[in-house]
Amino acid sequence: MNLYLTIDARSSVAPYEQIRAQVLRMLASGALVPGARLPSIRQLAKDLGVASGTIARAYRELEHSGLIVSRGKHGTFVAESLAVDTERVRADTETQLEVAAAAYLAAARNLGIGAEEAVRVLRGVAGPG
Repeated sequence: MNLYLTIDARSSVAPYEQIRAQVLRMLASGALVPGARLPSIRQLAKDLGVASGTIARAYRELEHSGLIVSRGKHGTFVAESLAVDTERVRADTETQLEVAAAAYLAAARNLGIGAEEAVRVLRGVAGPG
C-alpha cells in the first residue's frame, strides 16, 4: 500500500503529528479502508526521510485511538471496526491550516508585505474557483 504522506520540515507541527493527521484524514475520507495494510515503520521512515521513532509514535497514537492495529510480524492494518470522528478530523485540519496561514503571514511580513497584499498573492497562486 502506498501512502502519499508529506512532512513539512518548516511546520511548527511535530512530524509524527503531521503523519497522524494525514492518516486520520485519509481514514475519514475513505482513502484508507478497513483492513488495508499500512507500510512498515522502517519503510515509511525511509520514504519520508524521518527517524523510525517518528513513524512509530504516529502509529502508536493511531493504534491507541483504535484506528489501526499492529499484528507484529504480519504488519499494521487499518482497524476493521472503524469509527472516525469526522468532527475531530475537521478541527485538526483547521488547526493545521491556521498554523500554515500564520507562517505564511509571518513570511510575508518579513518581506515587508502586508496582510492584504499577501492574500492577493495567495489568491493569484490558487487560481480561479
